[in-house]
Amino acid sequence: MSALPSDQHPLALRIYERAHLTGNFVLRSGSTSSEYFDKYLFESDSALLREIAEALVGLLPERVDALAGLELGGVPLVTVCSQVSGLPSLFVRKQAKSYGTRRLAEGGPVAGRRLAVIEDVITSGGQVIESCRQLRGEGAEIAAVVCVIDREAGGAQNISADGLQLRSLFTMSELKDAASSEAALDADDAS
Repeated sequence: MSALPSDQHPLALRIYERAHLTGNFVLRSGSTSSEYFDKYLFESDSALLREIAEALVGLLPERVDALAGLELGGVPLVTVCSQVSGLPSLFVRKQAKSYGTRRLAEGGPVAGRRLAVIEDVITSGGQVIESCRQLRGEGAEIAAVVCVIDREAGGAQNISADGLQLRSLFTMSELKDAASSEAALDADDAS
């Protein structure tokens, strides 16, 4: 049976069923995996995205001035989290653009603001760490990094080592446990 609280089990199962893929995948970190959570599959499902955003808002630390969504997967999440929470959103590029405003983050000022950084899936945490360093360099305080899925591949440790707090909605193990416990219940019902 899953170690998840009973009220989180249905959401974990929906994310798993919607976004879990098997095959041969190269991750952003460069490592390979036989399973993959395709964030675009849960982000393109408007009802599921809303449910995820409502749960993510519950993970936000106190005293946050704005939500910062990382390009590209964090942008739909931060948009809906902003709608749910009433907090303003920022859209953070991987690199400041080299033309126009030349901003790293669009949607408002960064300097002097306490931000919650929103991300979809964390593997090694490399891009999150880099983006948070850039935001800090522009004068932001990072209250926490909030993600939907921690793949449990060293990202939490790397993020912590950089002085950041990670709050994940689910770990990969929790999603897999939810699916396994559901399969076990289905097998019991069938017998």
